[in-house]
Amino acid sequence: MSRLQVVSGKGGTGKTTVAAALALALATEGKRTLLVEVEGRQGIAQLFETEALPYEERKIAVAPGGGEVYALAIDPELALLDYLQMFYKLGGAGRALKKLGAIDFATTIAPGLRDVLLTGKACEAVRRRDKSGRFVYDYIVMDAPPTGRITRFLNVNDEVAGLAKIGPIHNQAQAVMRVLKSAETAVHLVTLLEEMPVQETVDGIAELRAAKLPVGRIIVNMVRPEVLDGTDLELVRSVPRSSVAKALSAAGLGGARRGGNAEKLVDPLLRQAEEYAERYALEHEQRSVLAETGLPLHELPLLAEGMDLAGLYELAAELRGQGLS
Repeated sequence: MSRLQVVSGKGGTGKTTVAAALALALATEGKRTLLVEVEGRQGIAQLFETEALPYEERKIAVAPGGGEVYALAIDPELALLDYLQMFYKLGGAGRALKKLGAIDFATTIAPGLRDVLLTGKACEAVRRRDKSGRFVYDYIVMDAPPTGRITRFLNVNDEVAGLAKIGPIHNQAQAVMRVLKSAETAVHLVTLLEEMPVQETVDGIAELRAAKLPVGRIIVNMVRPEVLDGTDLELVRSVPRSSVAKALSAAGLGGARRGGNAEKLVDPLLRQAEEYAERYALEHEQRSVLAETGLPLHELPLLAEGMDLAGLYELAAELRGQGLS
């Protein structure tokens, strides 16, 4: 598995949930994972039912087997101060610039600077080693921006390296791109079995490949359980209404003992079957579209009880069972 796991997806597909579950899955059996948030929404804190994350790496969960999940919500302004201190030794001066509003101005106005800082901080965590020479984190999982802008977000350092031909900015941008375009990185896309998110996923894969960024896997989220298969649906279409009514009566549904009429249940039951058949056909079609990308495909179930911390561990177990750990 690549050490930097980037998770993107169309809004509403649950990419933050998948990123959190993946971080737990990768931390299994004593591993240490850093889960990075770059959009400032504090979605990770909500999922792990903890207080808002500061701009520091904080342990938020223990995975099965004793592994640890740390989390970091990257603040672009503070990341810029880190950058100024690292390359220009402007610790005190940098803090003065922040008080004057220059840091906020730079991260808001300067084209691409914000994304440079966010990706740079994540890649620094990938490269970081302890005093013994071992990597501090076995894996870094990034809850990245949505599919529509993931390629530009990851590729911005290439543009910066082209603009700044020499100096620390150029060197930093090149170092980041060496990580992002290497086997150390994998970009996973989260989708639902619906037409719009699937199309956005396919388009995103094409853009990532054109930019020579390493695409990893497709993760289909919130998959509803299969109630009827194709054979069952064909039987529903062909069975006479009278036979359905008789079967309902034989099962004690709508019969005289209940004061009802099985005939009244037939139409709503068949309408429900028709609706399910339409959804089944759509999902089957979308799976075929995703299969054409040639990428590994994984599916996570829709949790009937909704998403909570226990559900997050359940999804992590699903990912482990499918080989994503």
